[in-house]
Amino acid sequence: MSHEQFMNAAIRLAYDNVISGHGGPFGAIVVKDGQIIGRGSNEVTAACDPTAHAEVQAIRDACKHLGSFQLDGCVIYTSCEPCPMCIGAIYWARPDAVYYACTQHEAAEIGFDDHFIYEQIALPMEERSIVTKQIYPPDSPQPFQAWRTSVQKVEY
Repeated sequence: MSHEQFMNAAIRLAYDNVISGHGGPFGAIVVKDGQIIGRGSNEVTAACDPTAHAEVQAIRDACKHLGSFQLDGCVIYTSCEPCPMCIGAIYWARPDAVYYACTQHEAAEIGFDDHFIYEQIALPMEERSIVTKQIYPPDSPQPFQAWRTSVQKVEY
């Protein structure tokens, strides 16, 4: 299949999601070696889960399929430019590439505006709208110390 055919598959997931009344107009697929190994559509309202974006759902599906927490050798196709959360998830998953159809500006035009998140991330923590402060009791470093010496850890 071509890039356009894979993109059409992601767009079809987004369209079907809206028509079914299941969620927002976003769909994503993960491809490896020319095969779709992960699919996701926006399930934020259906699952009552603000992290259930199409890209995250597709990453979860593909990782389960691969039995791995990384998407080496994979490509993500998504119906819309990924939001800040999805960009973070994509970088953690480490695919080779991401292709998108609609832009964040087109999403904003229909009520999906992530601009405020980009603005908040750019601010110093003390100026953000959600209070974010460090609380550091004496045992705070204990989990990190345990990780550092663990022989069971899987590094990523």
